[in-house]
Amino acid sequence: MKPTDRTTGKTVDPGLRRDGSLLNRVLTGLPDAHTRLTHAAELPARPARHAEWPAWAAPDVVSALRTSGIDTPWIHQTATAEHAVNGIDVVVSTGTASGKSLGYQLPVLTALRDDPRATALYIAPTKALGADQLRTVGALTHEGPLREIHPAAYDGDTPAEIRQWVRANARWIFTNPDMLHVGLLRSHQRWARVLRRLQYVVVDECHAYRGVFGSHVALVLRRLRRLAAHYGASPVFVLCSATTAEPAAAASRLIGAPCVAVTEDGSPQGARTVALWEPPLLTAVTGENGAPVRRAATAEAGRIMADLVAEGARTLTFVRSRRGAEVVAMETRRLLAEVDATLVGRIAAYRAGYLAEDRRALETALADGSLLGAATTNALELGVDIAGLDAVVLAGFPGTVASFWQQVGRAGRRTQGALAVLVARDDPLDTYLVHHPEALLDKPVEATITDPRNPYVLGPQLLCAALELPLTDIEVTEYGAAGVLRELAAQGHIRRRETNGRGARWYVTADAQPHDAVDVRGGLGTPIAIVDAETGRLLGTADAGRAAATLHDGAVHLHQGETYLVDELDLEGGVAFVRHGDPGWITSARQLTSISMDGIIERRAHGPVTMGLARVRVTSQVTGYLRKLPTGEVLDLVELDLPAQTLPTHAVFYTVTPDLLARIGIESSRAPGALHAAEHAAIGLLPLVATCDRWDIGGVSTAEHPDTGLPTVFVYDGQPGGAGFAERGFGRVGDWLGATLAAIDSCGCAAGCPSCVQSPKCGNGNHPLDKAGAARLLAAVLTELDRAEDQDLACES
Repeated sequence: MKPTDRTTGKTVDPGLRRDGSLLNRVLTGLPDAHTRLTHAAELPARPARHAEWPAWAAPDVVSALRTSGIDTPWIHQTATAEHAVNGIDVVVSTGTASGKSLGYQLPVLTALRDDPRATALYIAPTKALGADQLRTVGALTHEGPLREIHPAAYDGDTPAEIRQWVRANARWIFTNPDMLHVGLLRSHQRWARVLRRLQYVVVDECHAYRGVFGSHVALVLRRLRRLAAHYGASPVFVLCSATTAEPAAAASRLIGAPCVAVTEDGSPQGARTVALWEPPLLTAVTGENGAPVRRAATAEAGRIMADLVAEGARTLTFVRSRRGAEVVAMETRRLLAEVDATLVGRIAAYRAGYLAEDRRALETALADGSLLGAATTNALELGVDIAGLDAVVLAGFPGTVASFWQQVGRAGRRTQGALAVLVARDDPLDTYLVHHPEALLDKPVEATITDPRNPYVLGPQLLCAALELPLTDIEVTEYGAAGVLRELAAQGHIRRRETNGRGARWYVTADAQPHDAVDVRGGLGTPIAIVDAETGRLLGTADAGRAAATLHDGAVHLHQGETYLVDELDLEGGVAFVRHGDPGWITSARQLTSISMDGIIERRAHGPVTMGLARVRVTSQVTGYLRKLPTGEVLDLVELDLPAQTLPTHAVFYTVTPDLLARIGIESSRAPGALHAAEHAAIGLLPLVATCDRWDIGGVSTAEHPDTGLPTVFVYDGQPGGAGFAERGFGRVGDWLGATLAAIDSCGCAAGCPSCVQSPKCGNGNHPLDKAGAARLLAAVLTELDRAEDQDLACES
């Protein structure tokens, strides 16, 4: 659905809808409102399209759903249910608040009602979503014949004694991929009752499973299907997704079996106003190398939320970090205290790290209106039914168009008008989107990227599968894992052995505990324990691959809103010792990074420009860190001496000839700065075409790379073996680099800033950077790509 564009900078007519008046309230009193509001779009309302209740649905189930307020289903709900009841794996991909849950509730509840021994699993990416869906199903099954279904949670918050009851009695179990991996599959003999009669597996918000996390989950689900078959069951998978590109293909990759897609959305939708917002430049503050700095998106979002809450609008603000959520909540309370002190207590922060009972209390307060506003991480993006919200504020683009629409969809869930405001961070992608609204509002949602054959994911997962049940040669072929298993066998982790009458099997060697070594969320290496040196308390863990850059001596570490200083990082011992304290600054690591090619996967020559996809090794060494004030002002640089680390991964790269650089006016002295700036901007814009965050990827540029002999720019996946992001960039290089050039051109700074070519994680202190040279370089590369495409079309004709 394409929005109706309005003239940039003009507000929505306040007499049109409540969301229009809310936007005007936000704009009131701002002398520079015409520059902050870069675009406003009106999304029209959509009527409902209903269907009849299926004849096969159990009358008790239909009665319970009607009692809950659902008089008749929508067309996509019955279409999903029909596929499932006919034994077809199905994914329903429709908008936020479109009632996707009914599509699986109908067949699952009917099956559990008709067969007193049947079981089902529900899998969610977050505890909050799982708890919310369990509450809904619990309300449907709390009385009458449906009471025997016994829905129950099995996650990290479930007490030990309750877990025993769940294994023995529950027939619909609500869990997450982490618990499925380490709790259920690992001890499958104890779950034989559930696996033997497993009829349905529901995978909710499946678009959240992308990158390395998605690849791990894909293999966990294959292990589940394998064990269910071992016990004689063949469950039907029902997946729910936000609107996404290629939902059937993505769902099929996730579960390892063909899926059909239901995409026609029959739910009603209220009208919405979507506003794009750019914070102003700060005149009294300069950043790294004298670059201009914009007002923080968190500060701007706090002011907008305060204005909305003061107007009586129930508002949710999404922030990218836990600390950011706390900061926005504090800023909102401070501003409201100046207007109406009674509103201060109706603002809260919501994020991971809170106790389960505290999270549930906050969710209830949001749902019933006790809280007027909450600042949250993406923990509330998925599924939790918070009806009646008037507005959503996004402090920064959430990384994917799918997440953007999920967050926007939190408001207006009962068809009333709603307002959504995207506040740009000082970031190239955010800057690009608020000045190119068509790239966000008119853009199809991305396809979900997973790569279950990544050897660094597949190897550990195969060890888990073999420990659960020895692998056959046929299964090894199906996994495409012969080479990976040979390497694991050479390392002594697994061995192939002939068994009497059953052919060869692959067995994990004695004393192996592979489940403990697998982080389903995609951690790098053995976790580093973070320990409070004063009390000895374990605060948490961090990925070993990122510890040198985030937990080095002197680093400022945040944990559940508290600030700690790192006293010592012991990489060999796997521990970082910290002490409580807030020095008033933040830290940013500086590191040297080099890259070498292990092999070219694909290469395309375009005259003086060559594009490629390669297997690479990235070597990085943290050499020091900057201490910076929260405003972005740099205090000093502290040197460190840490060992180098190597990451085998995939990279997309391009080379240009020195002749091309000379032709566009970039002499040899300017080449490093132009390449470096183009690399930074490209990293910032890759999430536009690949479902990733800029922190999932990295880059290296050099005026003469030893493996290519030419000026080269690399952008690589920040996960061992790759995560599919570089491959996606290679496949859509024209769109990607075109947006990169547009982002540089649309930024108003003179010589480069965080909104275009500066990077918050640059290991070289954002030096050298040549913004004008990067624009010339990218324009020349795109010209050569277009020329080659025109020649190809001419040849075809």
